[in-house]
Formats: sequence, C-alpha cells, structure tokens
Amino acid sequence: MLLKNLKLQVALVAISVGRTSAALTRRIPCPDGVHTATNAACCVLFPIVDSLQENFFEGGQCGEEVHESVRLTFHDAIGFSLSEGPSGGGGADGSIMIFEDIEMQYPANGGVDDIVRAQAQFLSQFGGVISPGDFIQLAGAVGISNCPGAPRLQFLLGRPNATAPAPDNTVPAPFDSTDAILARFADAGFNSDEVVALLASHSIAAAKDIDPSAPGAPFDSTPGVFDTQFFVEVQLRGVQVPGTTIYRGEAESALQGEIRLQSDAELARDARTACTWQSYVNNQGKMMKDFADAMAKLAVVGQDTSNLIDCSEVIPEPKPLPAANCHSSFPPGFTNADVEQACASTPFPYLPTDPGPSTPVALV
Repeated sequence: MLLKNLKLQVALVAISVGRTSAALTRRIPCPDGVHTATNAACCVLFPIVDSLQENFFEGGQCGEEVHESVRLTFHDAIGFSLSEGPSGGGGADGSIMIFEDIEMQYPANGGVDDIVRAQAQFLSQFGGVISPGDFIQLAGAVGISNCPGAPRLQFLLGRPNATAPAPDNTVPAPFDSTDAILARFADAGFNSDEVVALLASHSIAAAKDIDPSAPGAPFDSTPGVFDTQFFVEVQLRGVQVPGTTIYRGEAESALQGEIRLQSDAELARDARTACTWQSYVNNQGKMMKDFADAMAKLAVVGQDTSNLIDCSEVIPEPKPLPAANCHSSFPPGFTNADVEQACASTPFPYLPTDPGPSTPVALV
C-alpha cells in the first residue's frame, strides 16, 4: 500500500510539472497575425528575420553576406578585456557599428567595413526596434542557419547600446603568434578549446583582404556547407598559395585555389590546440555542439544575461548536411601521408580519398 501511494504521489507530481511546463511555454499571438512567441518581446524580430532572409541573404543563401555577418559577430564581441576593467570595452554591444568611424581605423578590422555599413543601412529600415548589438548577433545566427550542417544558434534579445568604442588591439590578427592569440582570447574569457571551436566558422568562410591577388578564396573545398572538411584540409602539408605570392598572415595551403591563414595553420599544429582541432575531423556532431556553445558564449561577452530575453525560437532551423558531405575525406590525390600529424596522444583518423577529379577550389 505504501509503495502504491508513493507511485500515485510521483504520478501526481509529474502531472503537475507537465501542467506547469505547458503554462510556461504557452505561446502569445504576435501583432502580425502570423507568428506566435513564448515572449511578446520576441515578436518584433519575426519581420526582421523574414526581411534578412529575403533581402539580405538573397533568399536564404549561404553566401558572402553570411560569411561576413558571422565574421562581424566576432569582431564586435571580442572587443572586451577582463584585465582592463571598465575601459576594456563592452563586448557584444554593437560598438563596431555605433562607433564605426573609430573602430574601422583599427588595422585588425580591415575588411569588415563593407558589412558594417550594409548592416547599418539594413537596420535603419526598422527604426530602432532593436539595438545594433542585438542586430549583429541576430544577423549572424540567422545567416549561418542558411548553411547546411550548421547548428541552430541561440539568440538573446536586449543588449543596450554601446556607450564607448572597443579599445584597439582586441581583435586577433591572422599573423599573430599562437601565444598572442590564446592570451587575447583568455583575456576575453575563452579557453583554448573554445578558440578552436569558434574556428569552425571558417568551414563556410572566405578570405577578403589577406591576399589581394586571390579575393574570395575559401578556407576549405566545401565553403557552402558547415562540415568538418576545414579541419582536415588545414592539417594537410601546404605547398602553394591561391594568388601570385604569399602575403602577411597567409600560409601555404594544400589545394589550388584555397587559402590558409597563418593563425589556422599554427593552431592546428600547436600542442595546446592540435588535439581539439583533430577531434573535429569526421565528427560533425561534436563540431556542431562545441561551435554552438562557443558562439552562445561569444554572443553575450560583456552582457548581463539576466537582463536578456531568450528569443532563439526566431532563428530558422538549418538544413542537414547533404549525404555527400556527411563524412570527411581527403581531397583527390591526398592520403594520410600528407597529414602533418600534431596531436601526440591519438593518430589522425583514417579517411577515404575522394575519388572525384582533382580540380582547383572555386573562388566564392
């Protein structure tokens, strides 16, 4: 009888919790008559997201605007220094847009001026509905949702406007040493594993100003999908550059038409980061989870999250990877013998070689 009563009490508690959960997730109709939201404050975002997809991301494409928008989330948020205290910048606060005339003069922000201005012009259509800091992170999360294989990123609403520009020298440069890069990230609150996780964004990225003789050169051979191929190809022995000569911040890459950043090459081979780098090879699930976690942290650098509202529901659900991209492979002509093994504790995973024709990587 005692056991029966105990089971009954547990069942009643479960029912009560279920009812409470249902009440907490009750959806509110938005004024547009189309959408609903768990928090009324999120309703203002739906028309912005719809317009972003249709007008800014060219109908939901994983193209240059996405690459640049994701890059901008980083350039804005990393403007923060724990060691400098109140004068160390506000992190993900939109300062790069609000104080564009100052921050665009910083050398490490070279090449982001076009996307800052394009986003500022787009945001002006919505009459101050959300802050620049919110919009930069929203555009990055919506944009990367257009890349098959990407995780659905968190989005929190409510960042106040920046009141001062971020200090110079807070954005790492591709020619910085690994010591300098890891120290800069540590000063913003990130460990070495999180640094590597954030670099998964290079799976859908392309260079802009590093090599002026090869504008738009991608970082891996599959820049239209968020897959682990980037972590394979950077580990291959470099033999060429995509342009006419090698430039500062650039390292030799393995594939014709593909660009490799010096910082990526060195992080892939440094004892502090090599094993995390290698762990993403052919491990799509781990890369997605770690990237989503690191981006959630990046998006709120310098912010009091207790004052922010979770509006992640407005972010579109990304498409899954095409079957052809679900498993990493060596590009045609490459094998394990071409890998510059850097993780001492485990061997580089065995991968098949792509049987396709060996052709240059297309510039995007």
